[in-house]
Amino acid sequence: MQERPGIDESSTAGVTRAPDVAHAPDVAVFQGSPLECAEFGLVLDAKGVAYERLVVDGAATLKVAADAAEQARDELARYAAERGPRPVAPHALEIFAGSSIGAGLYAAVLIIVAYCAGRQLFEVDWLTAGALDAAAVGRVEWWRAFTALTLHVDQEHLLGNLLFGIGIGVLAGRLFGPGLAWAAILLAGACANYLEMLLAPPGHHAVGASTAVFAALGLLTGFAWSRELSLRDRRLYRFGPLFAGVSLLALLGSGNAHVDVLGHLLGFVCGTTLGWILARTGLPPRQAWGWQVVPGGMAIVLLASAWREALVH
Repeated sequence: MQERPGIDESSTAGVTRAPDVAHAPDVAVFQGSPLECAEFGLVLDAKGVAYERLVVDGAATLKVAADAAEQARDELARYAAERGPRPVAPHALEIFAGSSIGAGLYAAVLIIVAYCAGRQLFEVDWLTAGALDAAAVGRVEWWRAFTALTLHVDQEHLLGNLLFGIGIGVLAGRLFGPGLAWAAILLAGACANYLEMLLAPPGHHAVGASTAVFAALGLLTGFAWSRELSLRDRRLYRFGPLFAGVSLLALLGSGNAHVDVLGHLLGFVCGTTLGWILARTGLPPRQAWGWQVVPGGMAIVLLASAWREALVH
């Protein structure tokens, strides 16, 4: 092989010449990684275009004879258009610490409210004061959307929501951080409850943290769905997390006539929407604990204010 000016002799060991190359090529038609050069070189081989693959200034390059340059560029452009962009690998998950703190506070709130409601503290019927009531929309009793999430009709109802809520809440806290995760769960659950009061017939009443549990499930589903949107050629996996969430909704959300199916569905939808928004906006910033303390504190204050309004009225 004839030595070419500007090429280090050490690089000539990596030179690959098509068998029918008659003279030294002198026009670069592609530059990229060694793997990409090998791939695009196969395209030129298939079209019968003689080429040379070598390294110039540290970059793998394909060169062809001047009279074949136009054909080579055209063939490579056609192949690149058909090949499409390479799929973008998702970023590795960064897990937040402290997820057990949020789950512990969730359990504490439910147990404290259950105790107060059972004792009818302050001589108030807590179920009547805080339950979701479709007729309350006209009276603008906004607090019921929050307080209803913390009430339960019996111990079995409470225990089920404690178990499912802690499990799903820990997962959400690991992805979004404990403060932001539980603030988002509370907000999505309250939005679902308020929508239910608007949509349900007069006289409809409901209580339970299950709406918040399904909001947490939706939060995870929306997050996973948003991440898979970046994988262009994996459409099946793109909808996998959504399918799993809907399946769990069908499994747990329609057990008997006393189950609030509408509330579960609305909680799941509101949570999925909020999870998708958070994932697409890149919140929360990693290592920014202000994004945990502030929303977590606001969630506690908002829930306490809702119960204050409920007890006063």
